[in-house]
Amino acid sequence: MHWHATHGRHDLPWQTMGTRPDPYPVWVSEIMLQQTRVDTVIPYFQRFMARFPDISSLARADEDEVLALWSGLGYYGRARNLHAAARLIAQRHGGRFPYDHAAIQQLPGIGRSTAAAIGAFAFARRRAVLDGNVKRVLARVFGVAGWPGDRVVEARLWQLAESLLPRSGIRAYTQGIMDLGALLCTRTQPRCDVCPFAAECVAHREGRYRTLPGPRPGKALPEKTTAMLVMTHGGRVMLEKRPRSGIWGGLWSLPEHPAGEDMVHAAMHQGFQVLTCEPLPHVVHGFTHLRLHIRPWLVAVSRPTGIATPARVWLPLRALHDTALPAPVRRILAALAVSGGEASARDAA
Repeated sequence: MHWHATHGRHDLPWQTMGTRPDPYPVWVSEIMLQQTRVDTVIPYFQRFMARFPDISSLARADEDEVLALWSGLGYYGRARNLHAAARLIAQRHGGRFPYDHAAIQQLPGIGRSTAAAIGAFAFARRRAVLDGNVKRVLARVFGVAGWPGDRVVEARLWQLAESLLPRSGIRAYTQGIMDLGALLCTRTQPRCDVCPFAAECVAHREGRYRTLPGPRPGKALPEKTTAMLVMTHGGRVMLEKRPRSGIWGGLWSLPEHPAGEDMVHAAMHQGFQVLTCEPLPHVVHGFTHLRLHIRPWLVAVSRPTGIATPARVWLPLRALHDTALPAPVRRILAALAVSGGEASARDAA
């Protein structure tokens, strides 16, 4: 807490001065910060709060608009859970974020650590937080070996986290231990020379910061290759809405086909007359569980006669910024427009 007062972060956009911070921005920030760096989250948080300044505006919003503002941040289930939780709060709690810890933890997308962080920052509730930064600090200072995702290791870290809670000043303590992990006790190059716990830290004393905490058990990352159709007509591109479950659930994306399939035949099979078909540069996108190779094909079609459904739209390329697109799809379409490829496809059509 002493260290945080001088060296911690005090000016993040979701940090509120006073004794009763608004739980809404605290909640939004904690969801966005799950598995995502602070510097990445800040611009998304600012845009999100400008459009949805309170729970009621978020609850009234269309899911597509919520996902559009989340586009590029990844882990889109977080956005759907946030939206669903806002509607639940509007229905069951009169639009006010619940104070009760059990009620917070019952909201979609909120687990034990996130509920504790919201409770600490919004309500000064004395609960232990155990995010990735905190796990790393505790594992190194106390010499807890093993992968933190292991049930036994995690239980030990929870025990430590709860035993260290101060009697008062929970906001400063919680932010302090998070900041310690984010700013000093980093994954690859910890600043042990300025760390207030260097003298007590097992990892520092024994030279084990590279092995504490333990890595995830080795597992080969599977690779998948898919082809995507970039079908254009009159300055527009056809998009399909993905199923709610699975990768990029609920987002608008390009039609996918097996990589070895004839793309002209694939487009015609969907009811389009093909004018031109040419490959675009190969794109690789990494997930935590998968490495995806995308082979996009630019297909100019005449008269888009394909079956119109609520899950299929023709999007003007100038409207990319307002649409919920997966990051690699956004890159493909943005590069197409910048390179002039979209113009040539439009002329051909």
